[in-house]
Amino acid sequence: MNPFPFSNTVTELFGTRLPVVAGGLMWLADAKFVAAASRAGIIGFITAASFPDPHELRSEIRRCRDLCDGGPFGVNVSMLPKLVPGERTREVFDLIVDEGVKFVETSGRNPEEFMPLLKGAGVKVLHKVPAVRYAVKAASIGVDAVAVVGAECGGHPGLDMVGSFVNAAWAESHLDIPYLIGGGVGRGSQIVAALAMGAAGVVVGTRFIVAEEVWAHTDYKRRLVEAEPTDTELCMQSVRNTVRTLRNETTAAVRAIEAQSPNVTIQELMPLVAGKVGRDAYVTGDWSKGLLAAGHSLAFVDQIEPLADIIRRFEVDMRQALRRVAVH
Repeated sequence: MNPFPFSNTVTELFGTRLPVVAGGLMWLADAKFVAAASRAGIIGFITAASFPDPHELRSEIRRCRDLCDGGPFGVNVSMLPKLVPGERTREVFDLIVDEGVKFVETSGRNPEEFMPLLKGAGVKVLHKVPAVRYAVKAASIGVDAVAVVGAECGGHPGLDMVGSFVNAAWAESHLDIPYLIGGGVGRGSQIVAALAMGAAGVVVGTRFIVAEEVWAHTDYKRRLVEAEPTDTELCMQSVRNTVRTLRNETTAAVRAIEAQSPNVTIQELMPLVAGKVGRDAYVTGDWSKGLLAAGHSLAFVDQIEPLADIIRRFEVDMRQALRRVAVH
């Protein structure tokens, strides 16, 4: 059997063995995790927002390059939906280019203003969006690939709330660049299904949080292993910033406020939903507080293990899925 039966436009774009992207995990996607992804045959992205100090980000990029030993890696740049005073996105991209990083995952607002800088430096851009309509726009401004995340994803599924199964087939008739599907992906059979529907790969987040290389507290990972897909909650729809997270005291409090005060503002919610509150959960293992991104792929989170073992299980499952299709 061909040892690389899953080679396609995504594996060629990133120089990976499998068409799988480890999406940027806020606070968690550091050099150790991203390098583990690279060694396992996929690509991961350091989350730039996790290292707000430019010197720390530069140091993390260099550490990742050393750990990857020539393997591919990238940097995730999550931009706010609207430009705000004091934003340092341009500075981050300048640093990325200066460090010779070859791959960037962008999300949030349209990256069009930064495309000349990135393309001029030979950087390949994967733009992540919550709906097919945004993917079409991203393709028109010259990104190299797009990732469409569905309603099942942890973090921000957008406002349209279309599921990944529909997105995978729907995007095929709207895009002429490689696209990936994210949201609820945690088994190799789903990857094969996405490829069959026209996608060039998948983006995985929640399923990888229990990898040993992720620095989050073991108690937090154990909670994810115990959790079911029904243990996630949607909130913050009232401020048009829908987020799917692990159900806990914070989600209950936020939903109660939204129900009682439909015109609540994001500023009023910040004491509950600020990122540093969620980061504390990763440090202490106390998952009762904070908006902790988690998607429906909790269905497949069954043990804490090295990332390479998770990827190995993906590949075994992908081959089994292909055999099932061949039999029928």
